[in-house]
Amino acid sequence: MSERSPSGAGPFRLTLEQQKKRAKELLAVVRAGDGDALVRWNRHRPDGAALCLATAQHVIARELGVPSWPRLKAHVEAMDRARRVMGRGGALDGESRTLHIRCGSDIRERLRDAGLAGDFLEYANPFCQGPVTDGPDFLDRRAAFLAVSYGPALGLSAADLRTRLEREEAGLAAANTYDRVVLWFEHDGYDQLILARCLERFAVLGPPPVLEMVSLNHFPGSTRFIGLGQLPPEALRLLWAKRRVVPWADCRVGQGVWQALTVPDPDGLAARLRQGFGGLPYMAAAVRRHLQELPGTGDGLGLTQRLILTALAERDRTVGDVWRVLMRKTDPLPFLTDLMLWECVGGLLDAADPAVTADTAPWPNRRLALTGTGRDVLAGRRDWLSCGPAERWVGGTAIRPGAPMWRWDDAADAIRCY
Repeated sequence: MSERSPSGAGPFRLTLEQQKKRAKELLAVVRAGDGDALVRWNRHRPDGAALCLATAQHVIARELGVPSWPRLKAHVEAMDRARRVMGRGGALDGESRTLHIRCGSDIRERLRDAGLAGDFLEYANPFCQGPVTDGPDFLDRRAAFLAVSYGPALGLSAADLRTRLEREEAGLAAANTYDRVVLWFEHDGYDQLILARCLERFAVLGPPPVLEMVSLNHFPGSTRFIGLGQLPPEALRLLWAKRRVVPWADCRVGQGVWQALTVPDPDGLAARLRQGFGGLPYMAAAVRRHLQELPGTGDGLGLTQRLILTALAERDRTVGDVWRVLMRKTDPLPFLTDLMLWECVGGLLDAADPAVTADTAPWPNRRLALTGTGRDVLAGRRDWLSCGPAERWVGGTAIRPGAPMWRWDDAADAIRCY
């Protein structure tokens, strides 16, 4: 469910006074010889920069993801201006009939707060998990997967989910009846694979008169940027001003990604990494991260499975704790909700020889621990696929006994078939 952005400060609502204070504090501890502060200082200071407040301000700006203090100052001032004018005048998108498409409901109300009054379509089929196949049973297979994996926690049946998917598909098919469509997608695999589906539909059915996109992989702030749902309304207002036109060629690129995603052989998707993705700057990293969910050549684990076991090798953790470790620290391109992570954990539990154990607490607080098998697999002494794991899918590729065993070779950045 989406929530309105809080009215006070947040990790993406910065003030210059706050950052000036942080710069003074950093300078003081660097002068005192604090080891951690010196690491931060040396990581971000320009070569030859003096030990002074101006350099400390530069370091703070770089830590916030901005190249310099003047650029940070300009960003904060732009955010302040956007916040002051929200609610004044007419809708920013009011000059034409507009549809905003997003892979969730997280920014629906914040778009309105930002001054965008157009219609909103939530298209949230998580193609980063479960079977993604090309055929007349596409929606049936998706609904069945979602019902088993997420339905109990959401209180939704396969029929409920099938209805939701049909509604999303109908909304996407009718999008080209609007004067303008704006796609709001960040850089992770969840968003980018849904973006590929949207572009594929426009390539097949025809685009609207104006097709635009807001897409980003970073926003200045004091925490790791994961997605648009973290941002306050004034940030969305700034991003609206930076939207770009999506050319027809990019619709065709998205169509190619979608077609490669839905076939049993993932080598075509890997080949697209070598061919490029046109004007879609974040698709390559998202496709690579998706392919890393194939069994690894060394241990038979997908990357998320490996990250889960690695987190548990340090100590027993709850599911929620594991999710936070992945999202904040270890996943190179995090894309899972906590419920989606539980589906991954279930695959490690539901095996002839499980890699983890779990207690019976409600699932976000369920405590997980490595088994001996899990430790052996993580250490490379056993291959996970020899432990009898349940069937899982990576796009159109089934990972099960008797199927071609496609694996991802991370060192070679390539697909192998055994």
